[in-house]
Amino acid sequence: MLRVRSAFRSLKLLQASRFLSDSTQHVDTTYMEIPIYNVDKPQELEKRKARLHYQSRKRGMLENDLLLSTFAKKYLDGFNEEQTMMYDRLINSPSNDWDIFYWIVEKQPTPKEFDNEIMDLLKKHAKNEDRVALSQPPLY
Repeated sequence: MLRVRSAFRSLKLLQASRFLSDSTQHVDTTYMEIPIYNVDKPQELEKRKARLHYQSRKRGMLENDLLLSTFAKKYLDGFNEEQTMMYDRLINSPSNDWDIFYWIVEKQPTPKEFDNEIMDLLKKHAKNEDRVALSQPPLY
């Protein structure tokens, strides 16, 4: 039994050491791509909104989780089909979540294809002019 544990520990150390190799030390981990989602896929409006609520909550970076989930909770259910598609394209087209965050907080200019009424509403939401404490809505 002791030999099995020792062998298992050795194997774990060996597996961990490959992540510290020279080939991975120079990888830029600040740019993590978002998986591509086909926003033009036909979907009922209510199903699209349900998916967007979930995607707004589970971004992978806390800053966008907070901004987008509270935004979606406040506005998404009232969006018409065109506004819903604009929001869908906004959160699912860019390949990096940091880009979305920087556009929302106005650290970088918003590209023309995403500079619309939804982005304006998101920027206003992010300013939180009423100084309301934001917390993520629960997942149902």
